[in-house]
Amino acid sequence: MIKFYGTVILLSCFFIIDSTVFAQLAYDYPIQPVDFTRVKVEDKFWAPKIKVNEEVTLPYTFQKCEAEGRMDNFYRAAGILKDDKSTTYTFDDSDLYKVIEGASYSLQSKNNMTLSIYLDTLINLIASAQEDDGYLFTFRTMHKTKPHEWLGTKRWEKEEDLSHELYNAGHLFEAAAAHYRATGKNNLLNIAIKNADLLVKTFGWGKEERFPGHQIVETGLVKLYRITGKKDYLDLAKFFLDLRGKEGHFNQEYSQSHIQVVDQKTAVGHSVRATYMYSGMADVAALSGNKQYQSAIDNIWQNVVNRKMYITGGIGSTRNGEAFGNEYELPNMSAYAETCAAIANVYWNMRMFALHGDAKYIDVLERTLYNGLISGVSLSGDHFFYPNPLASIGQHQRSSWHNCACCITNMTRFLPSMPGYIYAQNGNNLYLNLFVGSTSTIDLPATKVELIQKTDYPWSGVVDVAVNPHKSSNFALHIRIPGWAVNQPVPGDLYTYSDQTSKKMVILLNGKPTKYRMERGFAIIQRVWKKGDHISLNFDMEVKKVISNEKVKANKNRFALEMGPIVYCLEGPDNVDNMVMNILVDKNVTVSQEFKPELLNGIMVLKMQGKSYKEVENNTALAETSQEVTAIPYFAWANRGPSEMQVWVPFETSAVRAKVLPTIASKSRVSSSVVNKKMERSVNDQYYPTDEGDDGATYLHWWPNKNTTEWIQYDFDDTYTVSESSVFWFDDGPWGGCSIPLSWQIFYKKDDEWVPVNNSGSYPIQKSSFNSISFLPVTTSALKLVVQLPEDNSAGLYEWIIK
Repeated sequence: MIKFYGTVILLSCFFIIDSTVFAQLAYDYPIQPVDFTRVKVEDKFWAPKIKVNEEVTLPYTFQKCEAEGRMDNFYRAAGILKDDKSTTYTFDDSDLYKVIEGASYSLQSKNNMTLSIYLDTLINLIASAQEDDGYLFTFRTMHKTKPHEWLGTKRWEKEEDLSHELYNAGHLFEAAAAHYRATGKNNLLNIAIKNADLLVKTFGWGKEERFPGHQIVETGLVKLYRITGKKDYLDLAKFFLDLRGKEGHFNQEYSQSHIQVVDQKTAVGHSVRATYMYSGMADVAALSGNKQYQSAIDNIWQNVVNRKMYITGGIGSTRNGEAFGNEYELPNMSAYAETCAAIANVYWNMRMFALHGDAKYIDVLERTLYNGLISGVSLSGDHFFYPNPLASIGQHQRSSWHNCACCITNMTRFLPSMPGYIYAQNGNNLYLNLFVGSTSTIDLPATKVELIQKTDYPWSGVVDVAVNPHKSSNFALHIRIPGWAVNQPVPGDLYTYSDQTSKKMVILLNGKPTKYRMERGFAIIQRVWKKGDHISLNFDMEVKKVISNEKVKANKNRFALEMGPIVYCLEGPDNVDNMVMNILVDKNVTVSQEFKPELLNGIMVLKMQGKSYKEVENNTALAETSQEVTAIPYFAWANRGPSEMQVWVPFETSAVRAKVLPTIASKSRVSSSVVNKKMERSVNDQYYPTDEGDDGATYLHWWPNKNTTEWIQYDFDDTYTVSESSVFWFDDGPWGGCSIPLSWQIFYKKDDEWVPVNNSGSYPIQKSSFNSISFLPVTTSALKLVVQLPEDNSAGLYEWIIK
C-alpha cells in the first residue's frame, strides 16, 4: 500500500452525488454511447481480459507507480519528502491519474472497499500537492535545485513544447470525471475543478496565449463541462484548438500546430497527440455545432483510413517522432503503431460514429480493439508493448515496465471502460455496435429496454440478443453489419479481400427471417417490441485473405489472414524450426480452423500447407521444403518468449527471407554499452538494410547519449582468423537524433588486452552503405567496435559483419 514516510494522511471529506445527473447541454452528439456503468460484460473473450486487468494489471501498475517514484513526486510537491529528486519525465504525474481512472471503472463493476479507501488516500495525497490557486504540477512545485530542462523558468513557459503541464491536467480531468461517474464522490472532482478554474482564469485571448504541446486537456475540459455545465470549460477547449497554427507560436507538424486546425486535411506528426486532438475537435464540434471542425476531422479520417492505417488498426508508422508517415508508408518490422495511438484511435472513432451514425467508424474501432490495441498487453496482464510491430525476427518483447509508462497506464484505464463501446442510442433508436456477451438496461423515451446478448464472438458468428422492453413499445434496433461480413475489411481501398463473394445476411426474429432495411452499415428493425423477443444473427466466419493497395510497398506479394474481426500472424513456436520469415504460402491455399482451448487462453488456430526456404552451403540455389503452416491471432503473439512473427505472408519467393547460413558474427555473443540490451541482437541478426533509413531492418542506438565513446563487443563461439569488418550505420536525421559517428575503430582481443587492428586504410564513415575496412589477419576469440559519437547527435548501427 501507499507509503506515508512517517506522516499520517487523513482522508479528505467528500460527498456522494448521483453520478447519473449531468448538466443539460444546448448541443451534443446526436448519438450517445450507453455508459459503461450500465453494461455488464459476461462473455468468454472480454470478461476474462477485464478481470485480468482488475486483478493483475491494476494492482501491478499501482505497485509500479509507487516503486518507480510516481507517488514520491506528489510527496515532494506536498513537502513531505525532501530529497531533491524526481522521476524522469514531466508527464509522469499522468501515470497516477490514468491508473486512478482505471481503478474507478473497476469499482463500478465490482465493489472493493479496500481499493476505494486506497483511492481516497491517493486523492488526498494529490490534494496535498495542489497549490492554493489550483496549480497542480509536481515537477515545478517540488522546487528541485536543478529543475527539469523541459520546465522553463515559470509556469506555462514551455507548454507549447515539452513541459506537459496541460497534458497532466487533461488526464487529471479525465480521471476525476471517471471517478465521479463510477463512485459518485466529488473529492477528485473538486481538485480537478479547482485546477480547471485556474486554467480558465489564466488562458484565453488577451491573456496567456499558449496551446498544449501534447493534447488531451481539450477532452478533459469537455468532460468537466458535461458534469458541471460550466461553458467556460468548453470555450477554453476551443481556445486551445483555435490557437494552434497562429503566427508567433511554437508551430510544428509534430504537434499538429503547423497550420490552424480547421485547415488541416491530413494526419501528420505524433500520432497520439494527433488523435487526442481529433477527439477534442469532435467534442467541440458536437457541443458547439461547429461545422468547420467537423469538416476538418472528416477529411483527416479519410486520409488515415485510406492511406495511413495498418490492417491491425494501428496508426503512426514511423519511430521518428512516433508519427504518421507518408501516405502508404506502412513498414512492418519497424511499425511503431504505439499502444496509446490505438487507444486514441478507438476514442476518435467512437466520437466520429456519435457524430455521423455510420457503422464504418465502428468497423475501424472494432479492428483496432481486437488487434492493435489488446496486443499491447500480455495475456498475463503484467507485460506491455509500447510499439506494436507487424513483423519481428525476435527482437521485440513485451516489457514489465517502460520508463515512459504512458502505454502501460493507458491500457490500465482503457480496458475496464470497454463495455461503454457496445451500445448506443439516439432517442428511440437503439444501436448494437459490438458483439459481446453482455447485459444492459437502456432508457429510451418509449420505455426502458433490457438487452441480453449471448455469443462466443469473435470465435463464432452466432449472436443471440434478447430484447426485453419494460412495456411493449415501438422503437428501432440498429444492428451493425460489420464491413468484414460484406467483403470490405476497411472503408476505402487500402485493404481488400482476394475473394469477393459474399452472402446476404439473414436476421431471425423469434426464429423466423425478418425484414430489415440497411442504412449506413446498420440493419434496422423498426417494430413494436415486446418482452421475450429474440434476434438471432449468424455471421460467416470463414477465413479471408487480405491484399494491400499496391502502393503499400512493404506488403508486395504478400497477403494477411483474417477471420471475422481477428487479424492473424505466423509465429515461430507454432512452425518448423521456430521460423516464419522463410515461409511461403500459395494465395489460393485452403485454410482450416481449429479452436484450441488450452493454447494462449483459448484461441482459434488456422492451419494450411506451405513451403520454407533456406540457403545451402556452396550453392546459390535455395533448398525448398513443404510443411504445415500455423497462424494464431495477432493479439496473442509474443506470449511465449522472443520469436519470429509476421502478419503479411509471402506468396511469391521474392518476398521470402530464406534461412541464411550462420556466420562468425551471427554465432557470436553480443555485449555493448547500450542500456536496452534487447537491441543487441539486431547487430548480428543478418537482416541487412537497403539504406540508412530502412524501415524494415532492426538497429541498435545509443540515443540520447551525445559526444561519448561507446562500444559493441563480439565474443566468438571459437577462435577464428579474421581480416575484414563492415558496419552499416543507422541515421534517422534530421529529427530523430541519430547520425553517423565522428569516428570508429576495431580492436581484437590478445590475451586479456584489447589491441587495435592494423588496418590498410582509413575508417570510412558513409551513409546508405556498408563501411568496410581490411586489416592484417588476426587470430582471436573476440572483437570490439569502439564508436565516438558526434557532439550534437547520437549514433547507431544496423549490422556489424566480420570476415
